[in-house]
Amino acid sequence: MYTGYEFLWLFFSASFLGWALETASAALSWRKFTNRGIVNAPFCIIYGVALMVITIFCQELQGFWLFAECMILATVIEWVAGHMIERMYHERWWDYSNRKWNLDGYICLSASVLWGALGAVMMRWGNLLLEDIYHLLPYTVGRIVLWVLVGVLALDMAATLIILSGRSRRMEQWEAVDSWLTGISSNLERKIYGWIDRRIRRAYPEKEGKRAEILAEKAERDEMSSTVFAYGCGFYKIVWLFLIGAFLGDIVETIFCRITGGVWMSRSSVVWGPFSVVWGLGIAGATMLLYRYRDRSDRYIFMAGTFLGGAYEYLCSVFSEIVFGKVFWDYSDIPFNLGGRINLLYCFFWGIAAVVWLKLLYPVISGWIEKIPMKIGKILTGILIVFMCCNMIVSIMALVRSDQRAHGVKATYSWQQTMDERFDDARLQRIYPNALKVE
Repeated sequence: MYTGYEFLWLFFSASFLGWALETASAALSWRKFTNRGIVNAPFCIIYGVALMVITIFCQELQGFWLFAECMILATVIEWVAGHMIERMYHERWWDYSNRKWNLDGYICLSASVLWGALGAVMMRWGNLLLEDIYHLLPYTVGRIVLWVLVGVLALDMAATLIILSGRSRRMEQWEAVDSWLTGISSNLERKIYGWIDRRIRRAYPEKEGKRAEILAEKAERDEMSSTVFAYGCGFYKIVWLFLIGAFLGDIVETIFCRITGGVWMSRSSVVWGPFSVVWGLGIAGATMLLYRYRDRSDRYIFMAGTFLGGAYEYLCSVFSEIVFGKVFWDYSDIPFNLGGRINLLYCFFWGIAAVVWLKLLYPVISGWIEKIPMKIGKILTGILIVFMCCNMIVSIMALVRSDQRAHGVKATYSWQQTMDERFDDARLQRIYPNALKVE
């Protein structure tokens, strides 16, 4: 268990060590020094983010399972980061296409194995060593150093992201400058952009390869999005898929419990309506990650769904235990389980669900969504977002208050009193019949 400042220390330490590793690797490959961080400071923040996620969700794992979970989580983070950079900047900054067992050049087996090994080493020895180093600093000095690093990194990231967003490429604005101050600002902006762009090009020469293809795909997507509601896999489509997936997931689990257990029981994640947030997020997330691979073979999608679904379900179980003090499922009685959080059979179910979803259900549901008129679709989406946000907030408050009641915390605030009146233990037991309190 770590404090907030210790987590920040781990984040910056891992970011710096990752930067050093990437820079040394690039120096050995290209025989020259290059800053491999996305920002200008000596930090590669993807390493810091990966260590934070691994530290939070993998504390109870050991041995092979620790290595496997670290490998899966870090690989997904690298995969998502690569696609986000491509979506935001229409470029790719690394490319594993020349390595065996790669996926679109963003991830590969050798890099994933390295991620798993690094994560396991950090969890076994590295975090303890970094924590000891942090506590060598005087209490006040350590906090001041961390806050300074937070401020420097925030400014650095803001400057880099704003300049790389492309706003500085509007030459017509510079030509129209008639103010001396604005002229100085424009010159400075051009110089900063040129410096950052040259540094990124030196650090990530692979990014140039598919820029034209990425821009062409974006132009086609933008053209269709202007006439078809929720075209492709954009924001509106993901919102609707989340809602539909949450509803279908609740129905499927309710029927499954009836068939296997002989009883009807609520499987909802929220207090209002039959919605399973775990399923909704799973379907929305799987669609975002696997959308461009929907034409791949069933075996490929099954394997991807099995690994991603298992990792996702494990994270949800750990998250609910940390935040709410409860677990909402327990597979300890099922063979080949991992801490009762996941089991091999249900991981296969995730794989089957991925195939059924991408190959059969998604094309049909996507077609229905895209038939909604543009204006009506946007209005409905806004209404549904507000409803689900309120639903989830109230559900979180009810669960938090339930955990407080279990620990003897009296209702001193108005929201606590409201939760006690509206969502007492009897009502929550009906909504979450499988919720188990954990210490």
